[in-house]
Amino acid sequence: MKVITASDLRANLANVFDAIEDDAEHLVVTRSGHEPLVVMLKSDYDAWRETEYLSRGANGRELRRRIADMEAGAQVQHELEDLDAGGVA
Repeated sequence: MKVITASDLRANLANVFDAIEDDAEHLVVTRSGHEPLVVMLKSDYDAWRETEYLSRGANGRELRRRIADMEAGAQVQHELEDLDAGGVA
């Protein structure tokens, strides 16, 4: 992740934004006396928010349980034909 000062960002805004878009990288912007900020593509932000939503509450518990089952070898493999025939409960 690249780091830039707010002053450098202001001086090179269009070029910095183009680089973020071209490289699909996040950028940390530092400001004296303030917490750093992160600049990222909206698509990356949307994906992060979706992941965050799926990771909390009942969704997160179910997802973690399913991952643990898979890692423990407790998953069941089905063939596509089984699904088409309605043979999977």
